Amino acid sequence: MNNPNCTIYLVRHGQTVWNVKKLIQGQKNSQLTKLGIEQADATAAKLQKIVFDGVYSSDLDRAHLTASIIAKERNLIVSMTKLLREKNYGRYEGRAYDVFQSELKEYSDEFDSLPHDKKWDYKFPTIETDGEVVSRVITFLREVAIGHPGKNVLIVTHAGVIGNLLIHLGVWDYSEQYKRKLNNAGFLKLESDGIDFFVKEADGIDI
Repeated sequence: MNNPNCTIYLVRHGQTVWNVKKLIQGQKNSQLTKLGIEQADATAAKLQKIVFDGVYSSDLDRAHLTASIIAKERNLIVSMTKLLREKNYGRYEGRAYDVFQSELKEYSDEFDSLPHDKKWDYKFPTIETDGEVVSRVITFLREVAIGHPGKNVLIVTHAGVIGNLLIHLGVWDYSEQYKRKLNNAGFLKLESDGIDFFVKEADGIDI
């Protein structure tokens, strides 16, 4: 019997210049490095036997190029959407990660003291909440799953998006998210009936 669920390969983009420089990217553009392109090529090779019915990506350059590399021999157009963008880090985008951590220390202590269900809506200054990120991403993923029953779909997005999704699904705990592996061009294999999501496999991402 054929699987009626949609199978989603959810990929993080390849390494970028700002990844190397340890700068907060958020919704600003930073280009893939030579290694980032090689990582996308390697993921393309791992997925070469998968027949995709559709390809989607964040509209940020790093995700779109990664998706284009993976899809280049499949004669499929990459559809872009803002719903798959990285978390909006507001005034911290383009700033050094250690400066970002230092300036938000007082808020981070308060955040860490909250129960799990209260963390989703916690608002760091100018930064999109985790709940807002998950809401827009889950909405999009459900639409994709409903539109591609029994099919395989490639989606390229960002580390923050994938991490928040894994917490939402109960695979990761908040306290673990920055200790878990989430490699550039790593991917999750998900199944969805249009409502629920089930993590089936992972490559380069801890589950």
